Amino acid sequence: MSELRRLAATARLARRQASVLLRSRTAGQPGSRFGLSAAERDAAVGLCAELADHISLHGFSFHLNGYSTAERATAANEMIEHCLDARRRGSLSAELVDIGGGLPVRYVEPRLWDEFIEQNEPAHYHAAKNFKDFYPYGGQTAAQAVRAIMAHPVDGDETLSAKAQRTGIRFVVELGRALLDQAGFTMYRVQQVDDRRDTEGYAIVTVAGSSFSLSEQWFSSDYLPDPLLMSAQSTADEMFPACVAGSTCLESDLVTWRKIGFPRPVRRGDHLVYLNTAGYQMDSNESPFHDAALPLKAVLRLGDGEARPRWHLDGI
Repeated sequence: MSELRRLAATARLARRQASVLLRSRTAGQPGSRFGLSAAERDAAVGLCAELADHISLHGFSFHLNGYSTAERATAANEMIEHCLDARRRGSLSAELVDIGGGLPVRYVEPRLWDEFIEQNEPAHYHAAKNFKDFYPYGGQTAAQAVRAIMAHPVDGDETLSAKAQRTGIRFVVELGRALLDQAGFTMYRVQQVDDRRDTEGYAIVTVAGSSFSLSEQWFSSDYLPDPLLMSAQSTADEMFPACVAGSTCLESDLVTWRKIGFPRPVRRGDHLVYLNTAGYQMDSNESPFHDAALPLKAVLRLGDGEARPRWHLDGI
């Protein structure tokens, strides 16, 4: 409530009316730290009506973890009901529902992803690491997820989309990493190769950088798409199993825990390129750990027609 009162005071001084979406908890997340409880939401709607000269309640939003389209559709339906209740209480502009982020990016074809999950086991990872959860690399695309959310039945046979159209509700979507799908890549220089194939069956490739750059580690998971191996030396084709380690002293600093089957031996001075990392995966958790310099970010601009691509350091 204090935030609404401060916002109203600011709007009063600016002689403007502030537009507001109230974040509400859903029925399935009563203990969430995000959003208003039912009692708090009821009080907030009343306060918006009281401060209507300075605050305009335009609708509701919510926060969910995960990528379940059914859960997101159910939560969106709850927000529609909150909008209808707010209208009955005088907030006639309540017509927006923000369904939040969490729209997925597809990194691999679903068939390949299903095959991977079926065969996946701890022995495929350094130190037999057993991950409980992965990002849905071969799941729906963002567009498919939105269509599934809108087509989900919420009241009998009525879909979320049909209910929104009937009640005059519009949706807001936060694209998140989907906005940067197929953009960006992260490049590591190989600085050491600890070849343990004779004793342990795989090598440990240490790169100049850390796992902070691929922030799936933040979620106690592993970034699964294989990096591309770029080598200045021409070597014969030879399967070279290796995991990829960061250069800090942390035992957990593994850029890729999984033993990757590189098509040829990895050597010092080679580069590993992880594709499609602009969304959350490039530098969201970077840290100058051990006084290591933060990675440079370069921007590549593709030319039109005959023009050559140009690149420059970000911010310059």
